[in-house]
Amino acid sequence: MPLIITQPLLICYLFFSFNAAKIPEASKRHPFHLSSTELNYNAKESTVELSCRVFTDDLEAALAKNYKIKADLSAESQHKTMDVFVKRYALANLALMGNSKPLALNYLGFEKDNEAVIIYLESVQIKGLKKLETTNSILYDQYDDQSNIIHVTKNGKRKSSKLDYPEKKLVTEF
Repeated sequence: MPLIITQPLLICYLFFSFNAAKIPEASKRHPFHLSSTELNYNAKESTVELSCRVFTDDLEAALAKNYKIKADLSAESQHKTMDVFVKRYALANLALMGNSKPLALNYLGFEKDNEAVIIYLESVQIKGLKKLETTNSILYDQYDDQSNIIHVTKNGKRKSSKLDYPEKKLVTEF
């Protein structure tokens, strides 16, 4: 009896093992499109510190599409060149308003973390932050099923929300 059961399983295993190499590269990638953005109000410096985590392959695809380049965020030799394009993309797709006034963002850089890229930015000073409006359209130009999770922290209190394409604005009041 076990021989009858294992033979079909063995055949299926062999079939799928040999055919896995024929699966297009795009379908081997992750099945969902998600970013995570952390915004922390630094009361001592009166700035908003921002980090945005994005899947590397998604960001590379967006950079290639928008800037007509061959994007490689993993190669250390390309880091300086890619930094220019990541900065352009981040500043075009992330914006903050504090107490109903636009906050300029300073790009600090990016780093690779396993299958993701983390982009770092910091706002200009904003004293007495009571209301923060976040605009996040990261990868909306790439995927119509993109979701962007946003975590906002001030004085140890964290508020989280999710923006699904095409929604791109989040207002957080403290």
